[in-house]
Amino acid sequence: MNLKLLSPVPTRVKMYLVGLTGGIASGKSTVSAMLRELGCPIIDADLIARQVVQPHCPAYRLIVKHFGRDILLESGEIDREKLGAIIFTNPEKNRLLNTITHPEIQRAMIKQVLHHFLLGHRYVILDVPLLFETRRLTRFLKHTVVVYCDPDTQLSRLMARDSRSQDQAMLRIAAQLPLGEKVALANHVIDNSGSQEETYKQVLKLHRRLEDSLDFLLVRALVIAMATGIGGLIFLMVKPMIF
Repeated sequence: MNLKLLSPVPTRVKMYLVGLTGGIASGKSTVSAMLRELGCPIIDADLIARQVVQPHCPAYRLIVKHFGRDILLESGEIDREKLGAIIFTNPEKNRLLNTITHPEIQRAMIKQVLHHFLLGHRYVILDVPLLFETRRLTRFLKHTVVVYCDPDTQLSRLMARDSRSQDQAMLRIAAQLPLGEKVALANHVIDNSGSQEETYKQVLKLHRRLEDSLDFLLVRALVIAMATGIGGLIFLMVKPMIF
């Protein structure tokens, strides 16, 4: 392989990973959009989760096998609302779905992280709704950011957004780790209880801190990656964080 074709990638790339999370209706998507507008590279786990269950994907076939064709729309795509209703009331089904989708989601995220590494970005933001619930990615992150809003605001926003009753909205909120606990686990907190202008000021401050941070993840030479394959590169990417 002609490595010159991969220019302008340097032989040593420095980058670190940032986790972005929140609670349902706390405003994580708003903050993610603001960071994206500021030029931050963002990998959206929700978007990937939708992509890996498309009809042409392996996860799709396994989901249909275990959950039946009743969860499909007329188009053949998975009815996310119908599937969500099943796993919301059945923890065993929820675990089954996670065992099917999580490996595919992680593989897709790793590919995107690798893409940003090769482009020479200083950091990548992983937008993961259940970051602290699963704990699968936290050991790889240099920074974690929680988008918070007060409980009353969260409840009213969810009711308005999804046209849910108060009881329905409270059940959805209760199904997640409380925002207060996520705040205690995070390095940075964006309080989205107020106006968008107030939130944007906090996002700008966070952006400056990330840009100025020296918490780099050191990646081995690209030549080693080509010699060991993508699996070897992934190991070299995460090894400095683990050991």
